[in-house]
Amino acid sequence: MPVQYEGVIAEHTAVRSGVGVFDVSHLGRFAVRGPGATSLLRDQLCNDIASVEPGRAQYTMALNAGGGIVDDIIVWRFEDDSYWVMPNGTNFEGILKRFRAGAPDGVDVAPIRGDTVLLAVQGPDAPALVEGVLGFVPGRFRVISGDEDGSAVWAAGTGYTGEKGCEIAVPATAGGPLLQRIVEAGAVPCGLGARDTLRLEMGYPLWGQELDEDTTPLEAGLEWVVNWDHDFVGRGPLERQRNDGVGKELVAFRTEGRAIPRHDYELRMGDSRGRVTSGNFSPTLGYGIGMGYVAPAPAIGGASVQIRGRWVEATPVKPPFVEK
Repeated sequence: MPVQYEGVIAEHTAVRSGVGVFDVSHLGRFAVRGPGATSLLRDQLCNDIASVEPGRAQYTMALNAGGGIVDDIIVWRFEDDSYWVMPNGTNFEGILKRFRAGAPDGVDVAPIRGDTVLLAVQGPDAPALVEGVLGFVPGRFRVISGDEDGSAVWAAGTGYTGEKGCEIAVPATAGGPLLQRIVEAGAVPCGLGARDTLRLEMGYPLWGQELDEDTTPLEAGLEWVVNWDHDFVGRGPLERQRNDGVGKELVAFRTEGRAIPRHDYELRMGDSRGRVTSGNFSPTLGYGIGMGYVAPAPAIGGASVQIRGRWVEATPVKPPFVEK
């Protein structure tokens, strides 16, 4: 997947106004099947997959023993004990190894990334395009499977842009022809650059920037991902932090005009100090936007970012930056 095809802004705009397609086959995915599969997921992940029915997807996280985020993950639940677990590409092998180590007898944990292609079709026109190509389209966070031109196809109403759409998996040999059909139907091929600006406009965190093993879901403002009704790796330290409060906090802000915040720039809010984790020019809004951590957790007030040696005034924002 390249950084860009035609250009980041053109591809970003296509997704916000029409439909784009991303080849996200680099993302991790492995199947977990068999009696005890549900218990394994509940042990390993902080959200509770038992709280959603078969045919649904769920956003969740794998934590370490200290409550830090090892990875953020999407789970597709097909049947009672049949799942696809979808970690970030860079963490795929580690999460796969972790699940295999924790799997009880009778639970099969099998990688499927090498055997499948994964395409994300995103934008306000995405549902109509997908239905025209496949003959069906999943609803938001719904999971369905079917057949397309003689090949199995699995799809979920998920994505990383804030737009309507879905992610579609097919056997590897069917990936090229399906991508061609989607492009011929009107989708614009999009790269990593547009994927990043689109997710940033929604305030979606990125592993390795907003999320890492030294940061908890509570510090990232993602307590809604934690289901406290079951036991999971990292629960104890997370409970203590919930009672005692967080030491740092993820904040969002905007700058004026062409003053663009970038990763690792210094950030301050009142008496709180920190650094930018993600920052860029918003093609939709026409100004700079960013996120970063400051400590201690800030009181309400203004913000500023050090850009090219000078402090630039910034305005705190509650994400998403772009309402969808």
